[in-house]
Amino acid sequence: MPIVSLNSVSKTYGSFKAVDNVSLEVSAGCIFGLLGPNGAGKTSTIRMITGITLPDSGEISLFGEPQRLEHQNKIGYMPEERGLYRKLTVRNQLEYLGALKGLDKATLKKNIDYWLDRFEIRSWEKKKTNELSKGMQQKLQFIVTILHDPEVLILDEPLSGLDPINSEVINDIILEEKAKGKSIMLSTHRMEQVEQLCDEIALMNLGKVVLAGKLREVKERSGKKMVRLVFSGNDHLASKLEHFPIRIAESHPNELLFEMQAGANAKQILQAAIDSVNIIKWELVEPPLKEIFLEAVGQ
Repeated sequence: MPIVSLNSVSKTYGSFKAVDNVSLEVSAGCIFGLLGPNGAGKTSTIRMITGITLPDSGEISLFGEPQRLEHQNKIGYMPEERGLYRKLTVRNQLEYLGALKGLDKATLKKNIDYWLDRFEIRSWEKKKTNELSKGMQQKLQFIVTILHDPEVLILDEPLSGLDPINSEVINDIILEEKAKGKSIMLSTHRMEQVEQLCDEIALMNLGKVVLAGKLREVKERSGKKMVRLVFSGNDHLASKLEHFPIRIAESHPNELLFEMQAGANAKQILQAAIDSVNIIKWELVEPPLKEIFLEAVGQ
């Protein structure tokens, strides 16, 4: 049973149709990636799921039943923009927002202490929000989202402003929540995060869903034959291979990612590479999601 279901949902602001007849399902217990370029309709879709706005047409179901106000306490929503009170201290902010979600004092204190320690920011609990860096505010925003132990997490660009170490902390927590049976909906521009975490994806463009399904199946359906070649000794290998029927997708000083096109002979390409460089790795790989994303949006 899907935990979130949208059936022919549309939303218009004035003359602008932000969401156009969108249908999608988020399976229970999975990590679902909602992707798309700026202005695709992702945030408008999320705001309808969380009940911040209502659809002009179509139906939304949550937890197997028609959407209703009581569902909001089962959802943790982290918006891309900050939703924090600038003059409140870190602890007071968490106490207030946690109480709004119905947590009693004992549970609230326990949860706040746990998350402050988990993010190693206990020493900042008396600081006001406007004294925090962008990254520290992002940590606080995430704690607010997860503090009441929601059944569904909806995260809009959760890694914005975070360094690689804290990005890994967030990713680890997302996987831990999934292991507990929680469902996570993730909207992000970071394709590597989607590749690492997501079971299912939907790609939106111009208010419509243009591609959806399980991540592995989406990659298989693309039909792309990709090769990743890692080498040393020559950083102009791409020019040496340009007469072969291949398309260079990524070119780095010691690495190439290319698509084998019709008529390409892997043995000949490999031999040409061996004649030019020292081969460290030659492997057939799944097409990166970035490739599928760019092709789908381009079409």
